[in-house]
Amino acid sequence: MQGGSLTERRKAATRLDIARTAAALFVEHGLRPTRAEDIARAAGVAPRTFYRYFATKEEAIAPLLAAGARQWVEAVRDAPAGLSLPDALRHAAARALTPPPGDTAAAESLEWVRSLLRMATQSPALQSVWNDACHDSDVTLTGVLAARAGLPDGAGSLDIRLTAGVAGAAVRAAVETWAAGDAPAAGPQGPAALARHCLTSAEGALKGV
Repeated sequence: MQGGSLTERRKAATRLDIARTAAALFVEHGLRPTRAEDIARAAGVAPRTFYRYFATKEEAIAPLLAAGARQWVEAVRDAPAGLSLPDALRHAAARALTPPPGDTAAAESLEWVRSLLRMATQSPALQSVWNDACHDSDVTLTGVLAARAGLPDGAGSLDIRLTAGVAGAAVRAAVETWAAGDAPAAGPQGPAALARHCLTSAEGALKGV
């Protein structure tokens, strides 16, 4: 969804470009050897511009993780209205976590996520960025689920929050499990398939809305 002024959109595009550059450098050279100045130079911006957007090099990947989380939440928002909530969540996971055939950019982004999540197990700063992205996704998902339930002001409902938390935890567990292994993104052990499995296992808790 597009919104905000042209300046805001340009800033968001710059942040995402820096994030992609940071992810590529982290994957290629490792987290510790990569400096914020290296990311700025590779992204074609001045170091002061980098620090205007991000306080640390680890925070630079936040827009990339946030973009992935938005895809999942938007897929829930756009799921056919006739689907039950568990089916809508599984439908969304399949759309958001399966790279389309021939879409090398989407496949590459998922592989970056795999590498970054592995690095996060050894970096509290990177883990914190991932935790924040997951939390923000759950907050947004709460509003989406409230709207799907016909409760535009119901985002504060305990049932809505619980459902969003369970769904978010299920997808997170799937992505982290996939990232810890070597299975391809598409297939029975890919993130989409694991997410469907996790969501099905949690289905009892997802019917309360």
